[in-house]
Amino acid sequence: MQENRKTTPESSQFREFIGSGWATHDDRTPSVRDVAQCAAVRRERLSQLFPGDRLILEAGPLVVRSNDTDFPFRAHSDFAYLTGWGSDSEPDSVLVFEPTTHGHDVCLYFRAPAGRDSDEFYANPQIGEFWIGRRPSLTAVSAELGIATRDLRELSPGKMDDSLAQRVAQELSEMRLVKDSWEVSELRAAVASTARGFADIARVLGAIAGNERGERLVEGAFASRARLEGNGVGYDTIAASGAHACILHWTRNDGTVNAGDLILIDAGVELDSYYTADITRTLPVNGKFSPIQRMVYEGVRAAADAAFAIVKPGITFRDVHAEAMRVIAELTSAWGLLAVSASESLQPENQHHRRYMVHGTSHHLGLDVHDCAQARREMYMDGTVSAGMVFTIEPGLYFHPDDLTVPEEFRGIGIRIEDNILVTETGAENLSVGIPRTADEIETWLG
Repeated sequence: MQENRKTTPESSQFREFIGSGWATHDDRTPSVRDVAQCAAVRRERLSQLFPGDRLILEAGPLVVRSNDTDFPFRAHSDFAYLTGWGSDSEPDSVLVFEPTTHGHDVCLYFRAPAGRDSDEFYANPQIGEFWIGRRPSLTAVSAELGIATRDLRELSPGKMDDSLAQRVAQELSEMRLVKDSWEVSELRAAVASTARGFADIARVLGAIAGNERGERLVEGAFASRARLEGNGVGYDTIAASGAHACILHWTRNDGTVNAGDLILIDAGVELDSYYTADITRTLPVNGKFSPIQRMVYEGVRAAADAAFAIVKPGITFRDVHAEAMRVIAELTSAWGLLAVSASESLQPENQHHRRYMVHGTSHHLGLDVHDCAQARREMYMDGTVSAGMVFTIEPGLYFHPDDLTVPEEFRGIGIRIEDNILVTETGAENLSVGIPRTADEIETWLG
């Protein structure tokens, strides 16, 4: 608490009284978490990649939002990956790999809770039990995660140099490209929760129509589900109605939701493990697509379906984008929007069709909504697709209201369809296919 607002009593009588008369905490040892074995395998893989190096992975600190108010804490994804510690992790925690002759001894350091004979638990608003609730003990965390733990005050100072830190980040991103069975189960759960969030939106969409800030109501409907079933949203929800749908990262969500418009909703639930879904659906606010909306929507779906159809182990990741772009070029050419043919537009020196879809078609998904960001290009965009990878397929078409290259009836239409794809041994599975995605399915759903 700031000194100019401090009112906590400091008398010895008060400290003696508040520190006594408390029941004993129930300190039963918790069960080991399902993730513990998978996390141990990940730590061993990392250890083998860096023999003799002292590796330091930090959860990160609390970040000030305003004055003495902090943002909600979220541990660094690499830290969560190696420990299995998600939304209940402690700020400032550090995972240390101490080199030994046989590999590394791994220890998790975090600030242990102070006893009630100290003033921390009532006078420290950042970590005190009176302020934020009970914090976990070293013994409990060690038992749950299967990692040796020590108090943060015992940690020898030091950091990895920039070169080593960069190499570690790269290796972890590349390890995370292929998900283990526990990660896949978490992603399935995140998608299922996200599907329920979209269903919540569908139920209230008609009633939201006409509200001056209806986009905020759509955002709020989804946020309620995300907080109920997970840690929250995996990223800022996009609830883009009308021409706002042409703005790729529209997160202000302060617009009116009008009957007759489409609303593009890009949202995902992040579980307590930090694994997140990332799904987009574009819905007619009044429950029915107009003929031009339906034509564009089904065109985008054709691009998504074509991209999904080629996914299997052995292809190159960028092939997914190329296949979606082939369909986008053919559509925009057939609609008379291009100055050249579809085949000419697809040539690297042209790319006219990209005016209407400037973003990529796919990105990896996992602990981060744009997962594995530090991986090398030859492992990511130019990498070979393998069973266990999870990524998005998300083509779109965006015709801005002031775009004079398209007929007037196209202007202001923005459509994206995004699904979460698991690569299997023989092909692929669309994890989010249960959320209505054809125009007919959506109209029935909203009806």
